[in-house]
Amino acid sequence: MNTKAAWAVLVGLLLLGAVGMPAGVQAEEMARMVIQVSDNDTSKWNLALNNANNIQKDLGKDKVELEIVVFGPGIHMLKAESEVGNRVADAVGAGIKVMACQNTMRNQKLTPDDMLTTVGYVPAGVVEILRKQQQGFAYLRP
Repeated sequence: MNTKAAWAVLVGLLLLGAVGMPAGVQAEEMARMVIQVSDNDTSKWNLALNNANNIQKDLGKDKVELEIVVFGPGIHMLKAESEVGNRVADAVGAGIKVMACQNTMRNQKLTPDDMLTTVGYVPAGVVEILRKQQQGFAYLRP
């Protein structure tokens, strides 16, 4: 390779580092999914939690962002005495966000003191799902 060609390659590599990947070549993107649970049903909850765990196993925990949004009758499974409370805590410990709808809580006269300590809160579950979809999250309702 002559000196001129070597300089062209070097400049090209430097430019590639400065501007990123060329068109059509993308770094692996973070997968993102929002999961709706609005049923007060242990089997639906176990299905949703299994789906979330399987997604993490298949894609890798560090390559996926998962959020379970809970509203309506499903909110009862986030109460402190929930049958799936241990599984919810495990999911949160694995990096899965579990978010309770404050509208539903208010309508059912629930407070954070009534809920599992590991959950987070959103003002409105359906709006949270809408926003996540607008941000490019895939949507799943098991």
